[in-house]
Amino acid sequence: MNKAVFLDRDGVINHNEEYYTFSKDKFRFIDDVLKSIALLHQNGFLIIVISNQSGIAKGKYRIEDVENTHQFMMDEIKKSGGHIDEIYYCTHHPEHGACLCRKPESLLIEKALARFEIDPKQSFLIGDSVRDIVAGEKVGLKSFKIESNQSILDICREIVKP
Repeated sequence: MNKAVFLDRDGVINHNEEYYTFSKDKFRFIDDVLKSIALLHQNGFLIIVISNQSGIAKGKYRIEDVENTHQFMMDEIKKSGGHIDEIYYCTHHPEHGACLCRKPESLLIEKALARFEIDPKQSFLIGDSVRDIVAGEKVGLKSFKIESNQSILDICREIVKP
């Protein structure tokens, strides 16, 4: 079984100053996040991003915008010695229909657990909202709640300790 760290995107990987971040021009990495992801990757953790992207359902931006932003993010992470194994995101919003994939639901995490044969007992989630933590705890992940835009480096160092 594999071990993984699940990361929320907005507020954990990139600054969440504007409510919707959907272009590489507005995407700003949080301090030490590139170093943090590289540390996790170099210590054998899969890195899975789980993100609510409700701006798609609201018509604020398109799936192509999110995909382009994610490609930029993954390229920059790779340049820093890290790696993102997969990104799962929900395109829905409760005002525009019901779904089972929007956090605090855990469907996207469950998909990753099955696809990558991840052991939840050896895995973690880092998020900046209660809904992130609830989704992680539903599937047995040890979850860390941070303040938005806070460095995750200390948490990642704790995770990789033998």
